[in-house]
Amino acid sequence: MRGVIERLSDEGLGILRDGRREILVPHTAPGDTVEVLRWRRKKRKLIATEFKVLEPSPIRTEPKCPYFGRCGGCLLQHIPYEEQLRFKASKLSKYMGLNVNVIPSPKIYGHRNRVDIVISTTGIGFRRYGTWWEAVDIEECPVFGDSSGKVLKALREFIEDEKLSLYDIRKNGGFLRYIVIREGKFTGELMVNLVTKEGNLPESFPDYFPFASSIYWSVNRSDSDVSYGDVERFWGNPFIREKLNDVLYLIHPNSFFQTNSYQAVNLVKKVTELVDGEKILDLYSGVGTFGVYLAKRGFNVEGIEINPFAVEMANKNAELNGVKAKFRVGSDKDVENLSEYDTVIVDPPRAGLHPKLIRKILRDEPEKIIYVSCNPKTLSENLSALGEKYRVENAIGLDMFPHTPHVEAIVELRKV
Repeated sequence: MRGVIERLSDEGLGILRDGRREILVPHTAPGDTVEVLRWRRKKRKLIATEFKVLEPSPIRTEPKCPYFGRCGGCLLQHIPYEEQLRFKASKLSKYMGLNVNVIPSPKIYGHRNRVDIVISTTGIGFRRYGTWWEAVDIEECPVFGDSSGKVLKALREFIEDEKLSLYDIRKNGGFLRYIVIREGKFTGELMVNLVTKEGNLPESFPDYFPFASSIYWSVNRSDSDVSYGDVERFWGNPFIREKLNDVLYLIHPNSFFQTNSYQAVNLVKKVTELVDGEKILDLYSGVGTFGVYLAKRGFNVEGIEINPFAVEMANKNAELNGVKAKFRVGSDKDVENLSEYDTVIVDPPRAGLHPKLIRKILRDEPEKIIYVSCNPKTLSENLSALGEKYRVENAIGLDMFPHTPHVEAIVELRKV
């Protein structure tokens, strides 16, 4: 089957039509003439697994990363950044039913502050696109930056010197599973977290990473293919720090933080600009990214988060910055009277707001809601439900994830 790629799907795959049949072709651009030789079916979609680009689109650009097209980390490096932004703006506008501009990322390489690198018998790097068992061997990751190369070089020396076994996901065998690198882009502090199965880690491990501020060994005791585990031991500092404007945040191996620090500055600034009143509820508050930043600017902030460890980190961040924001463990379904707050900030997981919380918002009628979302589909569904009593005052897109199809949105809602 051959033809011209019409446009990109929401997932960033090129769409090739053959009558009423649609095949999704990864790593292609609108305007490419392609020939698809093989495809597979995934969740009622056809995805090309073997194809040729017969004639490249005039909009194509040369990817910076030598692993592009094999590595599953980036899908859009072959598309100029301005086109990526147009694609994301179009995607947001489609779901929201209004024109939404997307703020570009201040950096499009070296911007990620976290990468989770697979250590496996098939390679040390990222999963090959379309597979769950194979890894593409890499020397460094351009979207993370130069320190990824230093860490991977040291890791390979450690493996060679100590003759350590690598994980085989198909057999659930081997010792080393992941190495996670985190970096404070504004502080220069670096964390290395080695994730293994149960076993004995050679005492020499920290000696290979003298350039790291914090070194961790975590044990994944499950069969699940995840890049975190129980902390077994650490060397150096227990945390690294990141700074967004004048606010410092502590980062632990098991805590979530926005992965693009440069754009996270714009994210917290935009949310702050939209807040009204004095008393703020920060729902799904995580480590206090919004709450601590707002408290530093004089707002009276209460944060609620279901993850006890994240709450502990949020309170540490409040203490570190000398602010009085209070964070507590709680579920989005069991929030108290929302009408007490001038502004309610919600930053839910990809699944969106729980139906019980939507009903509670509609019953309590807080004056303003600021909705932060990384999933346009569930955002659209939630806005439709909230539209019974709220109108959209403002909507902004932010490109937190250059070279991927993902986009963040901030929506300002006011009671009708």
